Order: sequence, then structure tokens, then C-alpha cells
Amino acid sequence: MSRIVGSHDLLFVTLDTLRYDVAAELAAAGRIPHLARHLPGGVWEERHAPGSFTYASHQAMFAGFLPTPTGPGPHPRLFAARFAGSESTASGTFVFDTPDLVSGLAGVGYRTVCIGGVGFFNKQAALGSVLPGMFQESHWEPEFGVASPTSFEAQVARAERVVSQLPAEQRLFLFVNVSALHQPNWFHQPGGTREAGDSRATHAAALEYVDAHIGRLFAAASSRRRCFALVCSDHGTAYGDGGYTGHRLGHASVWTVPYAHFFLEPGATAR
Repeated sequence: MSRIVGSHDLLFVTLDTLRYDVAAELAAAGRIPHLARHLPGGVWEERHAPGSFTYASHQAMFAGFLPTPTGPGPHPRLFAARFAGSESTASGTFVFDTPDLVSGLAGVGYRTVCIGGVGFFNKQAALGSVLPGMFQESHWEPEFGVASPTSFEAQVARAERVVSQLPAEQRLFLFVNVSALHQPNWFHQPGGTREAGDSRATHAAALEYVDAHIGRLFAAASSRRRCFALVCSDHGTAYGDGGYTGHRLGHASVWTVPYAHFFLEPGATAR
């Protein structure tokens, strides 16, 4: 990563609330073809989330603590703040001297852009301004939020506009928090109703919806030069697992997340 930073554009996508088991099942069944063709070996890597809800997890990830591989460590990290005694900072780690990765990348010439999704990115109050406030440029509209059935399409359209307006020589760090997986997601399943509510099946349908449009995001991110992409969940969520519902709790359905990183070659198609 120390060689990639500075020469590549960077795309970081968090599929907010996506469960690992659902992501793995859909990849194996061929139900998310546009994502699966970029996953190493066509499969998600199983990792442990750094937090059990959006705010905590993103604060950790923006400090360089991405979801952790499930095997025994220490595991070398892609990004790390410089501090003495770090056992996970390796020779290939991009090390920054600022409090967070976003400002660290800005310090080496990147334009940092956030396209928010869930409420912690909506900038409607002080708490919802903390995470987007790390970026030089941030975007959020109600159409990007959890209540919109077309949230990801709207986010992708904004990303395409952002990329098209950048000077060709400007390096880009684009972050997208995808809200479509988060509750409510019943409207992504054909025949779903508000009364029936959300379920593991509607969660899966939301991931299929995201997959149908993510090719456009990948195409935009790689339209100017080779792009390093990181796609993961920030945490999962429970749908009655062990009697639990939701997240911000210590259940395996919350702590176990899908993760992948890969390169997008210049001129990637939208499909």
C-alpha cells in the first residue's frame, strides 16, 4: 500500500450493515455477479468488524483499523497512524502522521470525497457531521438515506458527477457509505410490504439491488487511472438470531463481516 498511495486513485465502499453469511451465500449462488467478478477467487473474505455499529466502526476504520482477518495475528495493516509499538504496521503499510487516514491522504495530495448514506453521515446535527467532516468534500441528501428505495442509484450518480469534475491529474480518495442494506430494506424484495417488515431475505434482496448498480461506481472510480478498491461491511445485523434483532450488540451476526480489496483497471465497463 505504501507504493499504491500516490500512484492510484482509491475507492473505499462500506456496505453498511451487510452480514457475512448473506454476502457469502449470494456470491456462491451467482446472485451478485458484478461484485463477485472482482472478489479474489469469487468469494468474500470473512473478517471481524472493528465495531458493532456504524459510528464506532467507521471511526476505527478511518484510523486504519479495517476489519480484522479471523485467523490468529498479528495481521499487517494496509493503513496505520504512526505510533510506537504497533505490531500490525509492516513495511508495506501506508503510514500517516495525522489522526486519521482521510487527512493523511489529503496531506499527500489526494482530494478526499465522502458520499454518505446512513444517519451518521447526514450532517443534520453535530453527531452526523463528525465523519463527513473529516473529508474535504462531503455529500448527503435524503435520496441517499435508508428510507429511499433508490438510494444507491442516487449515490452512484453523485459519484459519477464528482469524478467527472476533477482535473485529470488530481488523485482521488472516494468513500461511499451504502445505506441500502440497512433497515428498512423490505422494499427491495418483490412483493415485500411494510407490514411484513425486514428479514434476512429482504437484506439479501437489498444486496442484489446494490450489485445491479455497483458496476457504474467501479467504472467511474477507474475512469481516469488504475484504482485500488476496498469493499467491506462495517458490521452485520441480527434478524432474530439467538433472539437478537439489530446491531450494537455482541452477536456473531453483527461481528462477522465480508471484506475484499482488489484493483480496478482503467476503463472498466459499467457491467
